[in-house]
Amino acid sequence: MGRVTERRKVVRIRDGAVSTRADTLVAEEPLEIRLNGKPLAITMRTPGDDFALAAGFLVSEGVLAHAGDLLNIVYCAGATVDGSNSYNVVDVRISPEVVVPDITLERNVYTTSSCGLCGKASLDAVRTTARWPISDSPPVRVSAELLAELPDRLRAAQQVFDRTGGLHAAALFSEEGELLDVREDVGRHNAVDKLVGRALQNGGLPLSRTILLVSGRASFELAQKAVMAGIPLLAAVSAPSSLAVDLAEETGLTLVGFLRGSSMNIYTGAERIITTAAPSHAL
Repeated sequence: MGRVTERRKVVRIRDGAVSTRADTLVAEEPLEIRLNGKPLAITMRTPGDDFALAAGFLVSEGVLAHAGDLLNIVYCAGATVDGSNSYNVVDVRISPEVVVPDITLERNVYTTSSCGLCGKASLDAVRTTARWPISDSPPVRVSAELLAELPDRLRAAQQVFDRTGGLHAAALFSEEGELLDVREDVGRHNAVDKLVGRALQNGGLPLSRTILLVSGRASFELAQKAVMAGIPLLAAVSAPSSLAVDLAEETGLTLVGFLRGSSMNIYTGAERIITTAAPSHAL
């Protein structure tokens, strides 16, 4: 679909000079996710990878865990008044053997491009429904030097950001630093869902030997999505929230924030980060 970006006329002022020109904007449209024909969630997203987004969302909700759980995903025809297909509604059909947890069907979710689930109830739900406990995953250790290189590798792969400056990005790296996949979206949580959904579709879950890097802050929801996909290390170029740190501590997730240049803050799971410098303790 060619709706990732749109062109709009703008009046630009630079150094006192005024001109009119076309500007490239990132597209933002609603996506309704239906589960077995029933409305479940609406999210504001950048069109593209919609099926992966829906699949990844259902992984984070504890519904899907394996490629075989997913029967198919289709766009819903007749989603508009005139019966045409808007490509803004998808229906996810899952195997009848899949037990759908109450945390999904007991609520109808509306998420903006920046919000997520919050609160103790959600934290408890993640802890009790995670399919692949991080503490049981294979040992993953990454040098601080390698980790410091990843934001530049992510930035180099952000093709749409170069044209719009308006997208978040999420990337999966191997423990050796190889870029495995990168997705962009107006919503940071959507970018992660697209990564996780693609992994589910390819039979790649759990992602127990990978690093998840996000271009913004590390919210509770992003930590939730990492844990539900079995990812042991989440790094962000900006700050984490207190609830994200709480969740990381409870689940064994390594959480790194303010990853900029050679600097970073390790909030939890420091044993996975190899450092060469002697530690110093501030008073």
